[in-house]
Amino acid sequence: MHVSLATSPGRADRRNEDFVGAVPGAVVLLDGAGIPGAESLCRHGVAWYTHRLGSALLGQLSPDDGRDLADILATAIDEIAAAHRDTCDIADPSSPQATVVLARAHRGRLDYLLLADCFLVLDQAHGGPRVITDEREVIARRDCSAPLIGVARDTPEYDRVRASCARALRARRNRPGGYWIAKDDPRAAREAVTGSRRLADLNGIALLSNGASRIVDPYRRTDWPGVLDLLAADGPAGVIRAVREAEADTDGQVPDDATVAYWTHLTS
Repeated sequence: MHVSLATSPGRADRRNEDFVGAVPGAVVLLDGAGIPGAESLCRHGVAWYTHRLGSALLGQLSPDDGRDLADILATAIDEIAAAHRDTCDIADPSSPQATVVLARAHRGRLDYLLLADCFLVLDQAHGGPRVITDEREVIARRDCSAPLIGVARDTPEYDRVRASCARALRARRNRPGGYWIAKDDPRAAREAVTGSRRLADLNGIALLSNGASRIVDPYRRTDWPGVLDLLAADGPAGVIRAVREAEADTDGQVPDDATVAYWTHLTS
């Protein structure tokens, strides 16, 4: 296998809350999430959570054992929850959490799992790229933000409605009819998007955090076939450079952590 990785913090004065890593036969990418100013809930913070959870996942992934990826994720979520349950309010909706994408080669197949809005791009040998993501967070965010439509920005009313929308979204985390994310409840792993493909049908795969996927939407600097072309030419760092250039050209856009993994020569 050949895996190239790149990650970049959105701001130089803040820790990167993404995580990416690989072991023989498997790749892990996490995109950390949490509410700014919620340090009173968890003294460790989002970056600590993503790096601990990502490391736990890498430690459990093996191409030989064939364990269900949802079981592996559930075990890792439970392990990290136990590590700070006594010191932090991990049940609060604003406490540290992370989106997850896992990919593992096993017995001639690529098994994958996605939880919340990371992206997996399958570079198919025939038929062009197939893009897989967990759309439930995007749908929930759109639904919860509907009351903001038509409200003037930079007004007290806008701030009030926006705060209400944020509370509504948090209330739908890890709930039926809402969306699921890695946090304190290992049962969320059972709600992940999973699948499997023959390795022989794939030229390679790419894993992207939400911040890296901005190159396609909303920036529209390229499409998903173009992302694969950019990866083949310039690797993950090239995708992130293009994201940063787009951010610099977009007024009012807050840079986000951006992370990409590119896996070719798939074998098991």
